Amino acid sequence: MIIPEGGSLEEQRIKIEKQPSLTYKIDFNKNRVIGMTDDLDAIKQTVFITLHTERFQYLIFTDNFGAELDSLIGTNRLFIQSELKRRVTEALLQDDRITSVEGFKFTFSEGDVLVRFTVVTEYGSFEDMLEVKRNV
Repeated sequence: MIIPEGGSLEEQRIKIEKQPSLTYKIDFNKNRVIGMTDDLDAIKQTVFITLHTERFQYLIFTDNFGAELDSLIGTNRLFIQSELKRRVTEALLQDDRITSVEGFKFTFSEGDVLVRFTVVTEYGSFEDMLEVKRNV
């Protein structure tokens, strides 16, 4: 058995390397993988998957992945507006490539709410939207 000798982590120089965001590109219309994607397109795909995965529902994902949107069904507009902003922001900021989520705009119609927002990343910004069925 070899016992490590002396020193501490503070004395060692730790180099943190940024991992690439290269991932499989998914065609959601055909439910197929169609190649690879990187940078801003990879983040757009991650945002889509994150916001369309209910948090805590699937054992394959950690507790930090997904959005808690099902509990908003049937609640009033003011609650939905404040909570949806918080929950979308919380879900997306789990990804360290995303620096902020801003510019939320809400459109209510009958039992649904459409929210538009801007996702700011280290690769640039993009507009996105999410529709939540309220079923009031």
